[in-house]
Amino acid sequence: MRRSTSSISSKRSDLLSVGLFIPTSGAAGIWGPSCRACAEIASAEINQAGGINGREVVLKIFDAGDTPAMVAGTAEDCFFDGEIDAIVGMHTSDVREALAGAIGSKLPYVYTPLYEGGERTPGVFCIGETPAMQLLPAASGLSERYKLKRWYLVGNDYIWPRASNAVFRKNLATTGGTVCGEKYLPFGTTDFDALLEDITASKADAVLVSLVGSDTIQFNKQFGRSKIAQKILRLSCAIEENVLLGIGADYSDGLFAVSGYFSDINTAKNNSFKERYHTRYGAPGPQLNSIGQSIYEGMHFLKALSVESETTDWRLADQNIAYDGTRDAVFSASHGMNSTIFLAEAHGHNLKVVENYPLSR
Repeated sequence: MRRSTSSISSKRSDLLSVGLFIPTSGAAGIWGPSCRACAEIASAEINQAGGINGREVVLKIFDAGDTPAMVAGTAEDCFFDGEIDAIVGMHTSDVREALAGAIGSKLPYVYTPLYEGGERTPGVFCIGETPAMQLLPAASGLSERYKLKRWYLVGNDYIWPRASNAVFRKNLATTGGTVCGEKYLPFGTTDFDALLEDITASKADAVLVSLVGSDTIQFNKQFGRSKIAQKILRLSCAIEENVLLGIGADYSDGLFAVSGYFSDINTAKNNSFKERYHTRYGAPGPQLNSIGQSIYEGMHFLKALSVESETTDWRLADQNIAYDGTRDAVFSASHGMNSTIFLAEAHGHNLKVVENYPLSR
């Protein structure tokens, strides 16, 4: 028997079962531990404050590193069996599209990481940064500062890199820049020799890196060992503290990352969050980073959405929704997330913020 889709319900009225769809395998599996840690600390905070509408949050963790069809099938089965009441997910956009097709409008689905934009499925709430708010300001700022004209684009072969690069390419044409090369690689690529030769021959000033997880680690290691490392800047929207550790300090010169969050942002909210995180997990805990932190905010967004859905259908939520987190982020279905964006430069094993781009609507 299918459940009502206009409210967030459960087999047990005192529990709210959240399906946490995060990668524990594949190229993005490097983010699994931090995503889980941030979800656990968020659910503990929510439950300590009385839960969501008086219901205790329980997490059920699923591997979103499998094929999109397998992940979507798992979610659909869990929904119809009454095992989950909502989804909070951090995974690639091809998985998001499959999940949205399988369970969109049937239960709330909070998608937390940066993405390419354009998601309009009812009940799917994308709270991450889009290229217009994240990539374009950073690329423009770097281009102006370092006189960058020729960009080489490299990414994994799926929706987010291709769609983001299309936005970037269109904007670049208005500023007098050019794309001098473009390459998309399958997940799990480990040999980048031919790509590095092509980048060298292209006479690029900068490389926009849209590889994911372990793939971007391997690419940047090999790039850092090459002769072009001292001549060509690198910019990525998906490099954070965890991946930087994997790349290593010896291979990070000239590497920039742009994000709505870095762990060293010096604000009262973030310092308080870091203290709670490190108190809970200690030194052996997963490296705090923007991808994991997005899950923390996704859990708190679900709480804000659920409180609102007591009086309105959550599928139709379109007004501004403010939610607890490490920054003063506000979300609306029509405009997406609104928060400051930060550009950071790699210094050894650290990402040092060198510029910020405040947003306002």
